[in-house]
Amino acid sequence: MDTTASPLSPGTREAAARVAGLMPELTEELTALVALDSVAFPGFPAEPVLRTARATAELLRRSGATDARLLDIPDGYPAVYAEVPGPPGAPTVLLYAHYDVQPAPEEQEWETDPWTATTGADGRLYGRGAADDKSGVVAHAATLRAYEGRPPVTLRILIEGEEETVSHLGPYVTAHPELFACDAFVIADMGNIRTGEPALTTTLRGTAVCDLRVTTLRAPVHSGVFGGPVPDAFVALSRIVASLHDDAGNVAVPGLHGADWPGADMEAGELRAASGLVEGVEVIGSGSVASHLWSRPSVSVLGVDVPPRDGAPNVLHASAAARISLRVPPGADAAHELGLLMEHLHAVAPWGVRVETEAVKAGSPFRADTEHPALAAAQQALSTAFDRPAGRIGSGGAIGLVATLHSVAPGAGVILWGAEDMAGARIHAGNESVDLDELRRIIEAQTLFLGLFAAGADGAGSRDGG
Repeated sequence: MDTTASPLSPGTREAAARVAGLMPELTEELTALVALDSVAFPGFPAEPVLRTARATAELLRRSGATDARLLDIPDGYPAVYAEVPGPPGAPTVLLYAHYDVQPAPEEQEWETDPWTATTGADGRLYGRGAADDKSGVVAHAATLRAYEGRPPVTLRILIEGEEETVSHLGPYVTAHPELFACDAFVIADMGNIRTGEPALTTTLRGTAVCDLRVTTLRAPVHSGVFGGPVPDAFVALSRIVASLHDDAGNVAVPGLHGADWPGADMEAGELRAASGLVEGVEVIGSGSVASHLWSRPSVSVLGVDVPPRDGAPNVLHASAAARISLRVPPGADAAHELGLLMEHLHAVAPWGVRVETEAVKAGSPFRADTEHPALAAAQQALSTAFDRPAGRIGSGGAIGLVATLHSVAPGAGVILWGAEDMAGARIHAGNESVDLDELRRIIEAQTLFLGLFAAGADGAGSRDGG
C-alpha cells in the first residue's frame, strides 16, 4: 500500500489542529513531570521513581487511556502500560517513551534548578527530563487527547522506567509478547538535528560496556622507595586506554565493524556548538562527522577508579580500574564487538601487568526497514507538520529495548522521532531543554501519522496486533 498517497481524513485534520490549543495544559503536565526526580540509577532513592510511574499512569488515564496501569517488572522499576481500542479492523500502533531520567549533578553547572521546569526567552523549557524523555510521555498523552480518546487505530502505550540505566524490561517483553504485538512502533525518544528541520531516524547504534582492571602489586608501596622500576597501575591503565584511538582520533581496535554514512553530513561547526567543545579542541576522526556519529564505532571511558587528588597518599597503587563503553554501529553484533574490545585491552597491556576484563552489557544496534508502509506514512506526517520535506538521519545513541520489541513483532514498522533536537536539547548534560514549538510539531506529526497509517491499512486489519 502507498500511504504517501493516502488523503488526510477530516477527523485526522481536526485532531492535528487541536494540538496547538492543547499546548498550555501539556506544558503544565510536562512541568509537573520534570519536578519528579525519577533517577532509576542504583544508589538513588526509589520513591521518586515510583511516584513518577504512578503520575505517568494517571496522566494517561486523564488523557483517555482509562486502563493505564503499572506492570510489575521483576528486579526493576515498573513500566506503565495502556491499551485504547480503535475501530474494528484497524491496525495496532504501540507508542513508547520512558519516564526515568539521568542524574543532574552539580558539576554539570545547571543555570536553573534541574527539577524546576523553567521557560526561557528562547521558547525552550529547561529541566532534567524536559526533553529526554518526559517530552515523549507528554507527546503520547497529547496524541490521545487530540483524538479525544478515540484514535483511528488501536493504541498500545508502553512507558519504561529504566531506559537510562540497566533495564529489566526486555525479558518481560519476551515473556509477554501478546501485550506488545503491533503493526508499527512509535519510539518518541529521538529528535531532529536542529529544530524546524524534520527527519526520521532510521538507525541506532548499540551499546557494549566492559570493566577493565589493571593490577601491578600485591599491595600499595611507597612511591619514592619503589617508583621508577616498579610500574604504576594507573599509568599502565592509561597506556591501555590511549591505545583505543589512533593519532587522528579514529577508533583503533582491530576488527570492529564500521562504514561510511550514505546520507547527508553534519557540519563540524554545528557539532562543535551542539556538544559544547571548548575553543581550540579539535573534532576528531577521519571522514565525515555523520559517519563517526551514526555508522562507525566510538569508544569512551565512562569512569575510572583511582584515589582523588585531595588527600592522595604518596604510594604506587596496586591496581586501577575503568569502565569502557563501545557504541556499536548498525550491522554489527554487540556481543562480538565487545569481545574484540576486551581482546584488544589484553593484547596491548604493557610490562606484563595483570589485566582483567568483565562484560557489563551488550545492547544490539538497530536498522529500520525504510520500505515499510509505516515509515512512508510517518515521513508524510512529518513533512506536513513541519511544512517542509522530511529527511532521514541516524543516531549515535542507543535504545536497547527497540530490538527486543521488534523481535516480538518482526513485521512491524519502527518509527524513531521526538523533540530532542541534537543542536539544543543537551540531553544527559546540564541545562537540558525542549523547544516547545518543536514538541508541538512532533505531537502534530504523531497525530497525523495515526490517521495516515489507518487510511493506508485500507481496512486490512493488523498483521501482528490482531
